[in-house]
Amino acid sequence: MSFWFLKRVATAKMTFARLPKAGRFVATLQGETVGLVGWLTRYRVDSYRAVMEEVEGGSRLRSISFDEYVKIGSKVRRNIHRFDHEKRRWTHESSRRDGTMRKVDYPIPEGASYDDFLTASYNFRYGVYGPMERGKKFVVPTFPRKGVRSYEITVASKEEEEYRRRKEGVDQDAAYFITLILDPEVVNSREGVIEGWLSRDLYPVRGTIKEAILFGDVKGKLVAKTPAEKT
Repeated sequence: MSFWFLKRVATAKMTFARLPKAGRFVATLQGETVGLVGWLTRYRVDSYRAVMEEVEGGSRLRSISFDEYVKIGSKVRRNIHRFDHEKRRWTHESSRRDGTMRKVDYPIPEGASYDDFLTASYNFRYGVYGPMERGKKFVVPTFPRKGVRSYEITVASKEEEEYRRRKEGVDQDAAYFITLILDPEVVNSREGVIEGWLSRDLYPVRGTIKEAILFGDVKGKLVAKTPAEKT
């Protein structure tokens, strides 16, 4: 990741793996600042972990738990989410300034789907929210926090895609241009907006976090992709 003249300010790694229990998977995302920016941000580390299960005959994934961990210097912020779909309950634990945890239990409304952004990324890739179409907007429900109740994914029209392709000079690995709106707190930006490119297989190859706090636009690109081990 880079911004302005600095070419490597942070790194991120995403993983997806099968768990021993049949039909269950775990996805992780960890990003951390490095170099000069790492020093300026007290080497911030953001970690996310989602455990999910197959439902609807294996046609989609559903969140069982979602853990958020942010470390800035010696300070740590945790958010732990547990979803009991049989009892329709969502339990949220969050860290207080004194280091203790606050626990609150909420009902999950009938028919509601609380996909965290990691689970949603896999469901989107496999067409759970509808087929991939240029010019289409997807709204993905998630557990409510600070007024945010959904993620939004907008796929550029063919005309906008071609304009962006010429402007940015991207190669053919970049097949679809999308705009993603997440919870601003997750991406540490003012509006939670990410713009970028997906491959034909719908994995991210490059993108920009818009108006990241303290840094402005932060750009990132895929460095390596490793196939999951067969089980």
